[in-house]
Amino acid sequence: MEIFGLGTVEARGISKLGFEVAGTLIDLRVDHGDRVMKGAVMAQLLDAEQKAKVTQAHAAIMQAEATIRQATASVERAEASYRQKSQSNERRQELVRRGTLSPDAGEEARAAFEIAAAELAQAKSTLEVARASLDQSRALLAIEEARLAKYTLAAPYDAVVVVRQRELGSMVNPGEAVFTLVDPSTVWILAYIDETRAGHIQVGQNAKVTLRSLPERRFRGRVARVEIESDRVNEERRVYVICTDCPEDFHLGEQAEVVIAVASLEHANLVPQAAVVGLQGKHGIVWTVENGRLALRPVMFGQRTLDGRLEIVDGVPNGALVVVRLESGLREGRSATVRKGDQQ
Repeated sequence: MEIFGLGTVEARGISKLGFEVAGTLIDLRVDHGDRVMKGAVMAQLLDAEQKAKVTQAHAAIMQAEATIRQATASVERAEASYRQKSQSNERRQELVRRGTLSPDAGEEARAAFEIAAAELAQAKSTLEVARASLDQSRALLAIEEARLAKYTLAAPYDAVVVVRQRELGSMVNPGEAVFTLVDPSTVWILAYIDETRAGHIQVGQNAKVTLRSLPERRFRGRVARVEIESDRVNEERRVYVICTDCPEDFHLGEQAEVVIAVASLEHANLVPQAAVVGLQGKHGIVWTVENGRLALRPVMFGQRTLDGRLEIVDGVPNGALVVVRLESGLREGRSATVRKGDQQ
């Protein structure tokens, strides 16, 4: 059993690519139809001002590093003074306890020691401020370098350039599309299938694809996705088919025909729809020949073929033959002779 649907060539991976910053285009390296590799540079904005900011950030780091060296030297000097004042204070306080030095001299030594301790603490604090300043300068450099990188537009994945929207010298705004890219590995066929026939479609089923530009060829495919949400207006289900041997060159939006194989009916009892009386959904009435006489039988149908035949799954007794061509004069109980072509 096969199900037919019309559709178009589409792609999952399609992107409109632009810059995150405003600027003037000074370099365009790719154009419509070009294939680009992930990371390849595609375009460049004028970035002289931003490069100057990066240079300024580098200079700020060098200045912060020099300040750290200066603060480190101050700490070392303050530590040496602290050790000297500490030892001097200890000696003089011992002499004061022995009574060989006046208390005033001892107080002077203690004050000098406390001043040296305060100067050491201040020097260490200055060093910490210098280190924090260096960290800040490095962070600012990272920001400016990140901004500079935004002046270069690179391919986010292996892609084909579908459209180039801007030309050299153009002024572009943040987010404005410069290129439209498509990932060729994500190209597939979007087919629209009538809901009344879509119930048997499943992912993985084989399909045949015919492109409008190559009507004489049939390409192999398989069902890759069946949309959960149907089109409420057209009452159609969207089915995506991956074409496994289609040409590398593709054209998005090109019309395509899709035939999906949903079941195999090697021994099915089939009847043309024209031979069914009062067809309603899966139910209808057919004429049969039973023991040489005509009879009407309500039956249940299963699959439907592309040529309009219906699979009878229930309602026909064993040995009965189904009339496949209706003619005038059919009445229940009337004798009938079966000829080749009049039965199924």
